[in-house]
Amino acid sequence: MFSKRKGSLLLFFLVAMIPFVFILLPADFFDQGQSLCLSVLLFDNKCYGCGMTKALQHLIHLEVSKALSYNMISLVVLPALFFLWGEYLLKNYRLLFSPKKS
Repeated sequence: MFSKRKGSLLLFFLVAMIPFVFILLPADFFDQGQSLCLSVLLFDNKCYGCGMTKALQHLIHLEVSKALSYNMISLVVLPALFFLWGEYLLKNYRLLFSPKKS
C-alpha cells in the first residue's frame, strides 16, 4: 500500500510533468474529433471555453494566430495556468522536501 507521503510524491511528479506532455504532443493533436463541451452537445451553442484546449495546445507550440482562431481568451488563460501550476509545485515542494524540524 502507498503511504500518504508516497502518494503525495507521485502526485507532485505527475503534476510537474503535465506541461512537458503537452509540449511533446503535436500542436494539432486535439484539432480532430467531436467537441466534449456540454453547451455544444446539448444546446448547439458555443461557450466562452469552447476551443480552449486546442488554443492552449497551439499557444504552447507558439502558433499564436492559430490559437487565437480557436479562442482569444487563451492569451490570458495560459499565463494563469502556468502561474497556478508553479504555485502548486512550489508549495508542495516546500512541504515534501523541506527538512523535518524536531
